[in-house]
Amino acid sequence: MTAFDAHAGSTNPAGSWTALAAEAAADVNARFGHRLMGLPGTWIGSLQADATDPTDAPGPPPAARRRQRSDTRQRPWSEWHYWWQSHYLDSIIDAGFLALSQGGRIVARGELRRARQLLRGIMIRNFGIFPNYYYDDMAWLALAASRLNTLSVRLEARPSRLALCAVRSLTRQLHGAHDSVLGGGIYWSRKRDFKNTPANGPAALHFARNGDPEAARAIAGWLRTELFDPQPGLYLDGIHPSATGRDVERTIYTYNQGPILAALLALGRPQDLADAGALIDAVSSHLHTPGLGLRLEPGGDGGLFTGILCRYLALAAQDERLPAHSRATASTMVKETAARLAGQAPAQLSAAVQRWTVLSAAASL
Repeated sequence: MTAFDAHAGSTNPAGSWTALAAEAAADVNARFGHRLMGLPGTWIGSLQADATDPTDAPGPPPAARRRQRSDTRQRPWSEWHYWWQSHYLDSIIDAGFLALSQGGRIVARGELRRARQLLRGIMIRNFGIFPNYYYDDMAWLALAASRLNTLSVRLEARPSRLALCAVRSLTRQLHGAHDSVLGGGIYWSRKRDFKNTPANGPAALHFARNGDPEAARAIAGWLRTELFDPQPGLYLDGIHPSATGRDVERTIYTYNQGPILAALLALGRPQDLADAGALIDAVSSHLHTPGLGLRLEPGGDGGLFTGILCRYLALAAQDERLPAHSRATASTMVKETAARLAGQAPAQLSAAVQRWTVLSAAASL
């Protein structure tokens, strides 16, 4: 596959992004996806592609090879990254909504079926429950499960019982992670010694989307007070309680800007929308190189970061409540990043899902 030029004079650029997103989806599902321990009705993503497997080339592997791999990969004692699976799930749902928007209901139903299988695989792999040790992990899965339920209602006029179970269980956990220490916000983990943007951003968005605007406003306000740096106009990583009161982790990551951007749009008050526009400008000024797209983060977890930001920039680019220049800026950043990633075939699930996420974001514009 060759990279797509975001600035080329294509007669049908949206169609080109759609085709690239579909290729990325097939690549991830073929090289990483398989039944969990061979169990029917399940799906899961291996953390690494099998470099010795000749089916690593883009496109689905032969059915016999896929069945063989499903029996030998991802066991309960394998290394486990719950939140990578959550973003894999979100990307499958992206594909379902994209197909539905283009009238492809049969394709969308196939994506819905795979999404249900992956959610079931996550639950089984997580020892039969949805909660885990990290509240940011739970917030990501709550967001994906809620979208899965919405896709089910859109396609089949009925909710997904497993998705609703996940949403209810994880929402309770997120509410339980909130207290008045450090003025509010939710904790990063059950250790309850750190409150950060990776947990609070997606939690605020989840609450805003699921009928609890009061909780969403409280968390968004806390983030603005405690972890927003007005100089670059971006959100910092997190804050520890300490003997002096507060010990701030000042690192700025791409993904921390995305969920709070979407939460501001979901809340939708005039100040929220003004803050969203300013955040897009700050991302453009500090995290974006014209012509090359957004900054890419290194490492396993970092392989997902920029994809998360692109997912929510694409939402902003389509939100007519924002000024035209904010929408155009968001769209340009997504498409330039997509062009940079289009020709890659990452060997790690996080980076492969990020590539798919960014291309799907470009296809939605």
